[in-house]
Amino acid sequence: MTRTKIHTTKKLEKLVKKLISTDQNSDCGKLGKWNATVFYVERKKCWLLTNGQTKYNVILTDIKSSDLTSIESIFKEAFYGQLVYDGIILDFELLDSIIGQLEFLSTDNDRKTTGFQNHRLQDLDWWKYEFGSLENMPMKELTNRINMSPIHIGKSQKMSDYTDSIREMKKLLTE
Repeated sequence: MTRTKIHTTKKLEKLVKKLISTDQNSDCGKLGKWNATVFYVERKKCWLLTNGQTKYNVILTDIKSSDLTSIESIFKEAFYGQLVYDGIILDFELLDSIIGQLEFLSTDNDRKTTGFQNHRLQDLDWWKYEFGSLENMPMKELTNRINMSPIHIGKSQKMSDYTDSIREMKKLLTE
């Protein structure tokens, strides 16, 4: 059974205690690990999920505690919708099998990804003023803007190490 691990921040972990698994031994699937954090727009809980490998982002909006029972399908549908919006066309059943089962874990203290997420949340804060309310925010477009931001993957400082999350996710899914 394929599993996709999602490490939560301490703030999100408090909100989703019953989802947190203690089994740290299972392997990550093809997508590797994800990191999830919570942020608020008009007192509504939103989640920013970032893939550790590609820095690809998915945003889930207005997540209530009653949604936690179906969080797996909410994530898969949001991820699929974002991929399609970003021009990565792929069969939903294939994506579903690549993701497999979601496994929520406590924080892994991945400071690089946490810093990356905090930077993206600042971008979102800026756009909140542009659009006003959560209903007016075109989340897929805003997430696309985040995913189009140049990122550095690799060890050296060569220009060829700079890319964007969409290109990296496309590479990962088509390998």
